[in-house]
Amino acid sequence: MRVTLTDPLALIPGFGETHHEQSAAYPAAAPPWQPVHTVYVPADRFGAGTVAAWGEAALELFGRHLPAEDMARVFGMDERVAGAVHEKVAAKLGTEPVEDLRVDFEDGYGPRPGEEDGHVAQAAAAVAALHADGTLPRRWGLRVKSFADGDPARSVRTLDGFLTGVMERAGHLPAGFVVTFPKVLMRAYLGQFADCLAALEGGLGLAGGTLRFEMQVEAPQTVLFLDPSLVAALGGRLAAAHFGVFDYTASCSLPPHEQRLDHPVCDHARHVMRTAFAGTGVELSDGSLAASPASGDGHAVRELWRRHAELIRHSLSHGFYQGWDMHPSHLVSRYAAVYHFHLSHYEEYAQRVSAWEERREAAGGVMDEPATVRTMAAALRRADLALGKA
Repeated sequence: MRVTLTDPLALIPGFGETHHEQSAAYPAAAPPWQPVHTVYVPADRFGAGTVAAWGEAALELFGRHLPAEDMARVFGMDERVAGAVHEKVAAKLGTEPVEDLRVDFEDGYGPRPGEEDGHVAQAAAAVAALHADGTLPRRWGLRVKSFADGDPARSVRTLDGFLTGVMERAGHLPAGFVVTFPKVLMRAYLGQFADCLAALEGGLGLAGGTLRFEMQVEAPQTVLFLDPSLVAALGGRLAAAHFGVFDYTASCSLPPHEQRLDHPVCDHARHVMRTAFAGTGVELSDGSLAASPASGDGHAVRELWRRHAELIRHSLSHGFYQGWDMHPSHLVSRYAAVYHFHLSHYEEYAQRVSAWEERREAAGGVMDEPATVRTMAAALRRADLALGKA
């Protein structure tokens, strides 16, 4: 083949540096395991038996109000997978009811000047006990108070006491730790918090970069400074961004009855979060349902499950594969909605990916585009992880 340009790379002297920057900012990787939820427990109500108690309470509600024959009707799911979903939910609640645990020292706990140090010590002891027993969730940590409240020393003291207490009792920092940093109204708070984590690593003898955190997006001000440069600016410490529906909708002056995850203003925030962190490796999580069963009435419990499942499906449709759960009843609808989401398209995606790899038409004469195939392969990988197949 004849060409006119003998050395194209000589015309692009900055290419190597630019491509290196691209690879660092947007690492190409298969979807890693991500918990389907984060369970929030106020610090004063957290103990070594909390995880087991949540599982037992969820199983009791599941067994009392959700026989297998009602699964499809209650959740509006495909009859073809309802039986499999019912079995998987029962197994999950009995073996690993909580995938991600956060001991809450912020809104769910409140200001307690004379009590917080004591609750920090109790929480650290409980985490160490869970670890020793082999029942500490795969991901775990705490939510500290916001710097926006004007008392960062209290926030850092709680984190310090919690980490020091866990490591003294366990002998090391168990895998899966992350700290949640709420109400980030100023971009500078992120860098300041990252510096505190670096100082704690030095004091505790941890390797650099061990301590990572997730920021909460709870106000329009926060949305305005979200962009990919945050990841590098924070030295890779930013692990995730979690959406806070109630603070966010309140900040937007929505009326109380419109404080819901599927409101359009929440969709806008999710779209900005998705755009800002796409390809960076920063995980995204949606918020929560505020309601919980007020009684043991079966109709009320099933209606709550229906609404919660609707919101979870809405989150999943926006590419948010994780959310918050605030009550044991939420575990039932969380796992039911997530398992149905992954199972309902699993066979179709697998067949289409296989057809593309074999360079043949899929069922119905579909010829998929490469980007769609990559998306389906990622969906299958995510499903395998969520369903415990990988």
